[in-house]
Amino acid sequence: MDGGNHSVVSEIVFLGITHSWEIQLLLLVLTSVLYVASMTGNILIVFSVTTDPYLHSPMYFLLAGLSFIDLGACSVTSPKMICDLFRKRKVISFGGCITQIFFIHVIGGVEMVLLMAMAFDRYVAICRPLHYLTIMSPRACILFMGAAWGLGVIHSLFQLAFLINLPFCGPNVLDSFYCDLPLLLRLACTDTNKLQFMITANSGFVCIGSFFILLISYVFILFTVWRHSSGGSSKALSTMSAHITVVILFFGPIIIFYTWPHPNSQMEKFLALCDSVLIPFLNPVIYTFRNKEMKAAIKRLFKLLMIFRKIS
Repeated sequence: MDGGNHSVVSEIVFLGITHSWEIQLLLLVLTSVLYVASMTGNILIVFSVTTDPYLHSPMYFLLAGLSFIDLGACSVTSPKMICDLFRKRKVISFGGCITQIFFIHVIGGVEMVLLMAMAFDRYVAICRPLHYLTIMSPRACILFMGAAWGLGVIHSLFQLAFLINLPFCGPNVLDSFYCDLPLLLRLACTDTNKLQFMITANSGFVCIGSFFILLISYVFILFTVWRHSSGGSSKALSTMSAHITVVILFFGPIIIFYTWPHPNSQMEKFLALCDSVLIPFLNPVIYTFRNKEMKAAIKRLFKLLMIFRKIS
């Protein structure tokens, strides 16, 4: 087939995570609990940073942005997956599939840029503390946030551009619980081997390149802390360890997915579960329990809520 999009597929059928009802029941409980915990934790961080004047700093502004995007990360695929665990036939419309792909790549692009912005924030705070408020001004923070969202949308639209002229004329079954570009390409009624290689190489290069830039920046920052060790170095190292942990959690599954020679469906599903459910839950846990200011802010928030509850 050639010339234009000859799509006749109206829905995509998912095979799901497993065919075992016992495992599905276990996953239903675990994913539901993690989803609610992820939403609660990230909402608490966003609300605390927004309302608490003690957290009105560039670092927490970027952290609130990361938590906001994690709200999207755990909501793009998780609710649909949880609902499908109840159903024998798991389907999504073709338009819904494209929408999932769009938001998955937007969220991935935004989070990647935000993690790099947070690394730059830590570099300025530790290596150039006297110029911190000048460099990381409110205008610079807003520019970072705008750039993250702009690049995320551009990246996603660029990925979706590969689908414009592809025909989808028959096969509509995915051995997965969500839609993603490499998976959907396998259903096209034409040879997409070269296209799949281009997309995988492009995404893999972006992910690995960003990961190594972050690693190099963190090594440089830690070396600076070691050279100028002082009373504040332990706090700096504690903050840095939280950032490094989040970076490894975010990039680890993505790098494995794009560099593994022949990933099987179970490996893909496991990595997707980590990305959609586990990591958005771990991020607020890491930043909350490793950060005294965040813990104090959340305690103040709960006290305020209790006061409002008593008044009402």
